[in-house]
Amino acid sequence: MVILGALLKSGVKLGKAIEQENKSSFKLQKKQLKKLLIEAIETEIGRKYGFAEIVETMSLLSLSGKKDFYKLYKEKVPIYSYNKIYKEFWHKCLDGEKDVTWPGKVKYFALSSGTSEASTKHLPLTKTMIKAIRKTSLRQILALRDYHLPSEIYTKGILMLGGSTHLNYNGTYFEGDLSGIGASTIPFWFQHFYKPGKRISKYRDWKEKLEEIVKAAPTWDIGFIVGVPAWIQILLEMIIERYNLSHIHEIWPNLSVYTHGGVSFEPYKKGFEKLLGRPIKYIETYLASEGFIAFQDDPNIEGMRMILNNGIFYEFVPFNSQNFNSDGEIFDNAETLLIDEVEEGKDYALLLSTCSGAWRYLIGDVVKFLDKKRAEIIITGRTKHYLSLCGEHLSVDNMNKAIELVANDFNINIKEFTVAGIPYQSMFAHKWWIASDEPVDTNLLKLKLDSYLKELNDDYRVERIAALKDIIVTVLPNQAFYGWMEKQGKVGSQNKFPRVMKNNTLQDWELYLKENYNS
Repeated sequence: MVILGALLKSGVKLGKAIEQENKSSFKLQKKQLKKLLIEAIETEIGRKYGFAEIVETMSLLSLSGKKDFYKLYKEKVPIYSYNKIYKEFWHKCLDGEKDVTWPGKVKYFALSSGTSEASTKHLPLTKTMIKAIRKTSLRQILALRDYHLPSEIYTKGILMLGGSTHLNYNGTYFEGDLSGIGASTIPFWFQHFYKPGKRISKYRDWKEKLEEIVKAAPTWDIGFIVGVPAWIQILLEMIIERYNLSHIHEIWPNLSVYTHGGVSFEPYKKGFEKLLGRPIKYIETYLASEGFIAFQDDPNIEGMRMILNNGIFYEFVPFNSQNFNSDGEIFDNAETLLIDEVEEGKDYALLLSTCSGAWRYLIGDVVKFLDKKRAEIIITGRTKHYLSLCGEHLSVDNMNKAIELVANDFNINIKEFTVAGIPYQSMFAHKWWIASDEPVDTNLLKLKLDSYLKELNDDYRVERIAALKDIIVTVLPNQAFYGWMEKQGKVGSQNKFPRVMKNNTLQDWELYLKENYNS
């Protein structure tokens, strides 16, 4: 129990700093915003938008609990998309300027292309944010005590399948995947447990990295796995095939926990569990390039608990046609709410103000509160990954659940899928592409999928009678999806297949299928 002992010892010191139990979400967040604003008062963005005045207002109202400070914050600071804040501020950080949106120079930039953007985003990752992510990571590990794992598990290896730790350096800053930056800066005491270790972690070629991990697998005693579901599943399949195993527990008998994030695990779960020899614990995390937002702190709950006092201030935008256009772009005058103003069961897009110098930044994710008091959320999709051609309001959450149910009905493993809205017979249709290497009756699958979507979404059911005339389903081999990702240069670590295809991405996808699969 070496690692747990060390962490608990550190946890005692953190104690009050990380505790948010039995504290007002509003007060925690107000305090967090004030702290962020004070830090950034003398930055370029702080001077432009009068952070000093907002802080003064917050201090005057500290005893009254009024929300005038938030009204002032919204009036002074506009909502930012990535392109907007990059063009105005962040490009200066890349040029080595200091005190732009956060004090000092930015040494690290996390590269992110999301799941639909063609261009690569450079997201600033400050020293303060790196510390905040570590702090929340420690908090997550401490929460494992509620998972009732055998004490010896905490001495086992932790396999983290991420980007290369060999970061690009241009003389001014380092750039790479968030997972690669995180692995390159892990504390010395963690090195003993961390796999695949320094040498393999530096590999930039994803196929070569997987091959090296497969070779080393028999020499490791893995208790925990961390990574995006699709790539973890591919790795486990490679290991099982290489060593002629029945399941992964034959080589890693102590594997007990899988920590996943980035996409819904439900579509992958059935196929993933076929690779196991016994049940394991699953922990969902919400670690984005912009910050560590939430994690599942209790095995008996469905959602993740937001971190309210560690470098991020949240605003919530009701995800509806009053605040977003049909392409998922936010209006300048969108309604925004504080955490104590949200309602359970409704969809909200997230705005973040962070210690990495993001201010009222639209991250692009949509969440739903399951328990407002505990700040417990689930991710229901992306602002640009909803389908609403004619009012069907189909979310990624609906899609994931329908695919899971269909996979169970047909007893097949569906690793990936994507869908597009298209013109059809003077109205509209949804076109689905589904990945499975197992034989299945496409017509029956289509009927089942359509039926489940009608059950899950009333708007979809109504529009299937009216303007949404049909759904079209094509089943493709898994390699079709992986091949397209490789062609896009998005193989490995944090890259995810887009659940909704639109515009140029859809054109590229259809051209790829026509050239390679006559589809």
